[in-house]
Formats: sequence, C-alpha cells, structure tokens
Amino acid sequence: MGTPVHRVSMRDAWSRHVNPDMESERRKQSFDVERLTSILDGGAQNTELRRRVENIIHSDPELSIKDIYFMSQNERYENAIRKAVHINMIARRLGWLQDGPELTYAYRALAGDLSFNIHKVFLKALGSLGTTEQIAKWGELCQDFQIITTYAQTELGHGTYLQGLETEATYDPATQEFVIHSPTLTATKWWPGDMGRTATHALVLAQLICSGAQQGMHAFMVPIRSLRDHSPLPGITVGDIGPKMDFDHTDNGFLRLDHVRVPRENMLSRFAQVLPDGTYTKLGAAQSNYLSMVVVRVSLLLGEILPILQKACVIATRYSVVRRQSRLQPSDPEAKILDYQTQQQKLFPQLAMAYAFHFGAFHILEFFQQAYSAILEGDFSSLPELHALSAGMKAMVSDACTQGAEMCRRACGGHGFSKLSGLPSLVTKVTASCTYEGENTVLYLQMARFLVNNCLQAQMSSGSTSQRSLPQSVTYLAAPVLARCPAQKAADFLCPDLYIAAWAHVAAKLIKDSVHHLQALMQSGMNRPEAWNQTTFQLLQATKAHCCYIMVKSFAQKLEELKHEPAIQQVLKRLCDLYALHGLLTNSGDFLHDGFLSGAQVDMARTSYLDLLSLIRKDAILLTDAFDFTDQCLNSALGCYDGNAYERMFEWAQRSPTNQGNPAYEKHLRPLLQSRGAKL
Repeated sequence: MGTPVHRVSMRDAWSRHVNPDMESERRKQSFDVERLTSILDGGAQNTELRRRVENIIHSDPELSIKDIYFMSQNERYENAIRKAVHINMIARRLGWLQDGPELTYAYRALAGDLSFNIHKVFLKALGSLGTTEQIAKWGELCQDFQIITTYAQTELGHGTYLQGLETEATYDPATQEFVIHSPTLTATKWWPGDMGRTATHALVLAQLICSGAQQGMHAFMVPIRSLRDHSPLPGITVGDIGPKMDFDHTDNGFLRLDHVRVPRENMLSRFAQVLPDGTYTKLGAAQSNYLSMVVVRVSLLLGEILPILQKACVIATRYSVVRRQSRLQPSDPEAKILDYQTQQQKLFPQLAMAYAFHFGAFHILEFFQQAYSAILEGDFSSLPELHALSAGMKAMVSDACTQGAEMCRRACGGHGFSKLSGLPSLVTKVTASCTYEGENTVLYLQMARFLVNNCLQAQMSSGSTSQRSLPQSVTYLAAPVLARCPAQKAADFLCPDLYIAAWAHVAAKLIKDSVHHLQALMQSGMNRPEAWNQTTFQLLQATKAHCCYIMVKSFAQKLEELKHEPAIQQVLKRLCDLYALHGLLTNSGDFLHDGFLSGAQVDMARTSYLDLLSLIRKDAILLTDAFDFTDQCLNSALGCYDGNAYERMFEWAQRSPTNQGNPAYEKHLRPLLQSRGAKL
C-alpha cells in the first residue's frame, strides 16, 4: 500500500512536531491516500503538475496570503492586484497559457485571493459567443494584458431575469455603430468584479434594438477607461460599489453608459449578427446567447464552489481530532470531539457530500465538453439538457456547500468564529455563490421547466421508445416505476441499486405530481403563467429530488469504475451510502408519503446510517488528507496538517495590528480612568 506524499517543505513557518492526536489518526491506513488524491485530480500526472505549481507559488514570498485576515479592503485589493501581476510574470516566464491547468492550480494554491478573475470569465464568454475573428482580436489583447476586461451583465434592478435587462444597444446604420445606453437608474450595471477600479473594457450585455425592433440580449465590447491614464472615457460613469460581506480583494463595480458608441464589429456575433444596413440575422438557437453563462456555471462547480466545502471539511475534521472535551466514560481522559456521534453527524454528511459533488461535477463536465463542442459546430440538440443541468447543479451545489461550510464552522465551537480559523471567510465567500451567476431559486425553476417538458413528452410516448426519445438525465421518467421498496433488513439500504431506485422513484413521483397539479390548475381555467406560479413550491421540491438522484447515481457509477481498487472502492462506498441515506432520512416524508417506504424501513435506513458514521470515523482524517490542500492554501490556524492548532491560534493572534498599540487609550480610556482620581 502506498503512502501519501507529505510536502514538509511546503508547510508553513510555524510547523513543529505532529500533534500526537493527529499522528495517531494516520498511523494505520486502510487505503492508499496518495492514490485517492490522484483519482480526485483526474490522474497522477495532474497531481504531479499541481504540486509543482504549488511549490513555485508557496516558495515565492511575493505570493504569501498568511496576513490577509488583518488587511483592510483597500489593502486586500492592492495585494490581490500585486499578486495577479506577479503571477502573470511567472506565467510568461514559464510559458503557462491563460487557459492552461497551471494557472488554475495557482489560483487554487492562493485560495482565489487574486484579481483579474472576471477577466477570465470574459475570455470564456468570448470563446462561446465570439466569431473566429473576434476571438483572435480580443483574445490576443486579453492574453497579453494589453487590455483588462470585465463581464457586465447584472444591473441594479435586474439580475437572473436576463430578459428584463434595461441597458440598450441601438444600432445606427448611418455610422454603423451601436449606441450603448443606460436609460434608467436601475439599468446601471452593478456587481461585476474587476470593474470598480481595474478593467479597461467591459463586455456589456444589452437589449439589441435594430430595424425598429428589440432582438433580445446580446453582448457588446465597450471601452470604459483610457489606455493612456485609466480615466473613465466620455459617457462612462464607473466606480466601486463599496464594502461587501466578503470578496474584499475584488473591486465589484457599477457602470452607467450615456449614449456610448462602439463599432458594429464590437457585437459578439457567433450566433447572431447585424448587417451594415441594420438587418438582423440569427445564426443559432434562441438560447445560444446564454451559452456563456452555462460555461461559467460548469467551471464554477469544481473551480470555485466545491473547494470551499472541501476546505471546511479538512479544517473542521482536523480540529475535531485535536480538540478534547468531556469524557465518554467517567474514568477516561477527555475525548476527541470527533469520537462523539453528534460531531460525526455534523461533519461526515458534509464530507460525503464533498465527494459526491466532486464526482457528480466531473460527470457534468464530461457531458458539457461533448455538448459544447457540438454547439460550437452548430448542433444545438443538447443545449436544453446542458442548460438545465448547469442551472440545477449550480443551485444545488452552492446551496448545499453554503449550509455545509456553516455546519463545519459551528462544529468548531467558539474557535470557528475566529477569522484565524479560516472558516468564517469560507462561509461568507461560498454564500455569494448562491446568488452570482444566477439566483438559486430561479435556477431550480429553470431546470424545472426542462423536467416538466420531458415529463409531458414521456406521457405522450410509451415504453422503450419514450426512454430513447428523452435526454439521458431524465430517461427514468419513462422507466417502469418501483412502487414499493423491497428492503427487508438494514443492510439492504447499503445497496446502491436500491437507493438509486428509491431516489428515482421519489424524483419521478414529485415531478409527475407537479405536472398533474399544473395541468389541473389550467383545466380549472387558470392561465399557464399563474398556474406555474401556483406550482413552484412543488416544482422546487421535485427539482431538488432530481438533482439528488443525479448525484447519487453519478457517485455510484464512479464506484463501479473503481471495482479493481477494492480498498478505495470500499471507503468511497461508505461515503456514497451515507450521502444517499442522509438525503433519504432528511426527506423521509417524501418517501413515506405514497407508501414507498414504511416506518419500519425508515428505522432500518437510520440504523445503517448510524453504523456508517463509526466506520467513516476511522478514515476521516485520511479522507480529508486526500484533498491535498497545503497549509498555505487553507490559511487556517485550526486546520494545519500537523494538528498544532492552539499554538498557531496564539501566535497568529499576536501578529494582529490591534496588539501593536491602543490609540483609544490616550483619546478615551485614560481620561475616563483618571477623571475621578481613583486611588487604589
């Protein structure tokens, strides 16, 4: 059995002996941690490359993030700019491509504390919506940082509802220009990162008006600052929106446009174009201009959202084996808090979820890569399913990761409230993901429309013909229904086929019940929009169940791929079982409602679930080690590899600027204390 590679040279300056309580957790390994890390990375070669990049990043003092918790908003912003510029110099020297894996690994190593992140979003949008000529022109300028770009979609008055965006782009055939204008206060672009103080150009999403008609949302390249002195250009009002819950290093901005003119060639035109005389030509599906959002959402899952939950699990689990509190037996020493079932119940579902989401996101990424290539070649047949999956899964993963990170923070007690633990920043950062790139309730309902349409399609067809006609993710809607759970003992609930069928049953039932309710309201005389609005609560439940089914099925499929690696398969199967059963028990009402499960069977499922907690307990540290986050990347006094949490908390606290003198003493405390002339 292999042993994990512990990069001692990459541990921080406070590294000492390993805490005995931590060391004991790693003494006996039931599986090859290094092998699991390579599986998570998608291959040993990726792990090797990632570690090489991390060594470069962590050995460079210019790229340290250890004191960011003590910085002001302005300091965080300047620090992020400095590091981003420095990273760009390293990338040029070493030949790293802007869209290559090295910069992705560098971003991970620095916990995302860099500027120019929306500059990268622009490049994804350009690749999705631009013509070959536009990609060559603007892409080269971006790659060389001759310009810095942002993606300006959200407005002060509109976000996820893109059809309601108010910014206008009116074509003037006399000059062959678009006139970009913010007609109202609420049309002000609001929130784009890199826009407040950094960007020179913005990809502005606006309602195209040409030949006297509105043609819907399109993307326009708009210069907003002078390349000579960085001042706002004529017609441009731009700035930073001010303090936020997190992302202090990012200059989220506002942008108002007063009849700003750009050339006709500045409209991204892969799927639609405006001819010189103003004639509008659509070259793709009606939803094709939303493709850039799909691209970004898919990349967010593995690159931005999921790592936050993984880090929270690492920190909380490591702290839970060095924190001792109370006694399990009166004669025993104080116990590791991870030995308490209640602590396991807090943390292990989050750990199982982190693994489930990882394999589920990879499954979606594989489908995305196939579908995206086809779409760029003009085949839009997979776009509805791709849009639904990216919307629903982004909503599910961000919702669950936000709740999971907060649970990990609470599991660390009072120390979890300290920024030095790293957990508050993870919680506030992941909270933003529930809103950016689409508010989650709206995204769930976008997936719900896809589910309703395919449920109706399944009802009109029958048998194997119906299954073949449905997209792959929803073929179960036309499959034979398992009416009752066949489990007769607790161990039966540890069979993936059984709990996949259980989730398929519940998801199909909730979807079909929602469709029935929608149709019943319409048959009673209600118009479709109102009937839809009166069905949205049920649709949300149905969509969430469908997302759980997709995740459980993806995780189980990954287990099948690992059948020749029994040790790793076994430890991952426990997590898969726990994830599926945790969801089943949390939503037991849905399984009991139509008699699919009996009360006795729920008790059996709970027995298996609780038994899994003690089994996972033995491997908990190893399972979090497999994520392979360096101490520098975690930036947590509680979550360091060696387990010396208390030493770091004390040392880091002493570095706080608040301990370098007290200006309030001379101004306020001294006069107060001496005003009465107290004598002791």
